[in-house]
Amino acid sequence: MDQQKYEVIVLPDLQAISQAAAERLSQIALDAVSKRGVFHLVLSGGRTPETLYRLLSIPPFSSSLPWPQTQVYWGDERSVSLNSAESNSGQAWRTFLKDVPVPEDNIHRISGELEPRLAAEEYCDLLKSFSGQEGEWPRFDLIFLGLGDDGHTASLFPGPIRQEEKNSLVMAVTADYGDRPPSRITMTPLAINSARNIIFLVSGSRKAAALDAALNGPTDLEKWPVQRIRPENGRTVWLVDQDAGQDAGQDAWANL
Repeated sequence: MDQQKYEVIVLPDLQAISQAAAERLSQIALDAVSKRGVFHLVLSGGRTPETLYRLLSIPPFSSSLPWPQTQVYWGDERSVSLNSAESNSGQAWRTFLKDVPVPEDNIHRISGELEPRLAAEEYCDLLKSFSGQEGEWPRFDLIFLGLGDDGHTASLFPGPIRQEEKNSLVMAVTADYGDRPPSRITMTPLAINSARNIIFLVSGSRKAAALDAALNGPTDLEKWPVQRIRPENGRTVWLVDQDAGQDAGQDAWANL
């Protein structure tokens, strides 16, 4: 991860990294609302963030965060309906959004029921509708990301980097990749790398090799898509459990 400042925090287990993530989310949200009157939050899917989401659904986080000023987005989505068990936005709604006072108009899900390219175009237009003085789309205050054991993050998978990934905020993912569902919609590094804060949640020994590649290289953007996430002017925090962080230092800092 060259030319990037990042922090690696190794904690005992998934519960601990989820608690740390919730506390950091709270700090970032309160700071954003204090400075700019709004908190732009991007959620991830998958099994790892579920523990975090359940923490957000109960006190103190359900009652102390600036939920009315929070705008909620997703980093990626599967091409399924909101009611599907595979839906990332459905997962977040069931685990915490239904239990916190976020206005319905502030929840901006990706329309997984649409044809992927149409859904990507729609979400790109939505992001641009929130543009401000800082750019053509919102500069997200916090993006949560996961890490697959193959090095993918969001729905950026190993393989050649498409031109669309370089010049669009959101793109459709329709190619088969292993046993992954072939139809997805994802934010691209163009959108992700403008964030003020990115927090990766990484749990399990199967992620150790991918985490080591992300942090220590060598650089291979096609093999390890997570290496494409390099914020231009933001901070990245890796919250990892001991199984995933076998080779990561506790509270390690790097300026590489």
